[in-house]
Amino acid sequence: MIEYKTENELSLEEFRTVLVSSTLGQRRPVNEPERLRKMLEHGNLIITARDNGRLIGVSRSLTDYAFCTYLSDLAVDEAYQKQGIGKELIRQTKLAAPAAKLILLAAPAAISYYPKIGMKQFQHCYYIDDINDLK
Repeated sequence: MIEYKTENELSLEEFRTVLVSSTLGQRRPVNEPERLRKMLEHGNLIITARDNGRLIGVSRSLTDYAFCTYLSDLAVDEAYQKQGIGKELIRQTKLAAPAAKLILLAAPAAISYYPKIGMKQFQHCYYIDDINDLK
């Protein structure tokens, strides 16, 4: 049975391991421990999925619990995908901050996943990676 809980003190190594095993590690700084540490330190809502104590999924978010929850990382070990674990991590994240709108940017490989579980797409999202791009 998969156990879900809030774990805002998740270890760096467990976080890194689940990122790599989920393929999200391809788009995260898994070889930069200091950046990963900061990601964990400043994520204020971390929901985990564990199978007999082993971390198999994580939802890492930043939230004010009132208006907005940004789900920054949703990772499920590839061996456990297509079992509803990602959907349940999202559900648990939303339950932790029910008044806040849950927002995320989909990884290219997951674009078709989110509408299937009932999430709505918003067309007007913008981002900037490099301060030098700001005009």
